Amino acid sequence: MNMVMYEEELNQVQAVVDKLVRDANARVVCIVDKNGQLIAASGETDNLDTTSLASLIAGTIAAMGGMAKLLKENEFPTQFHEGVKANIHIQLVGNRVILAVIFDSRATLGLVRLRVKRASDEINGIFEALTRRIPQRGGSTPFGEITDEDIDNLFND
Repeated sequence: MNMVMYEEELNQVQAVVDKLVRDANARVVCIVDKNGQLIAASGETDNLDTTSLASLIAGTIAAMGGMAKLLKENEFPTQFHEGVKANIHIQLVGNRVILAVIFDSRATLGLVRLRVKRASDEINGIFEALTRRIPQRGGSTPFGEITDEDIDNLFND
């Protein structure tokens, strides 16, 4: 999905992520696109390589998508990985973005799942509104009147 996100929607997504950190007692919450680009993050991110984390989360979703196809499933939209000190709950939201919640013993999986469901609905609503806001192909855009000839002329002396 190639989509331009406006500041208004980015602020809305960030607010959902900030709220989810508090409501789920999470250490870190992040939203990642399917290409591995970090969209928003909140929580204890100071000593965390969020760029690498985003890429790995997207890779996990891609790998599970491959497994799903082999098993004749559409997708495995929810994943949970349990560690000794940290757990991660990964949720595909509206087949658009990935919501990842890293948490420890301060939170339970049940609480995280409950809060992720609510946050996923909010994030999906934001992206649906954004999709309606973006001009459709062939519609009016700031670049709609630029032709290939205009671009060629720009680079000619």
